[in-house]
Amino acid sequence: MAWLKGFVAAMVLLSTGCSEEQQNKLSRLGVTWLEGDYLVTYADGAHVKSWRVVDGKVTSEPQKGYYYFWALVDGKKRYVQTPIARSYIEEVD
Repeated sequence: MAWLKGFVAAMVLLSTGCSEEQQNKLSRLGVTWLEGDYLVTYADGAHVKSWRVVDGKVTSEPQKGYYYFWALVDGKKRYVQTPIARSYIEEVD
């Protein structure tokens, strides 16, 4: 997903010239990771949990502080919400 890498690079370039307040505003913008396969991991100390999103999307709701998505859990699609602050998203093949 070349467009995603370009978007991330653009955000990094924009944020390096921005004040801390402007960077905070950028980070609160809603982000949708478009159709694809992702691994979403929540990590808080020793507690780590991961979900696989297959041919789906991950959406953020910064005002509420969550990512939400449909993930495969025990072979079934389940709706999951995870805190933005302790989660990260990886695109997988």
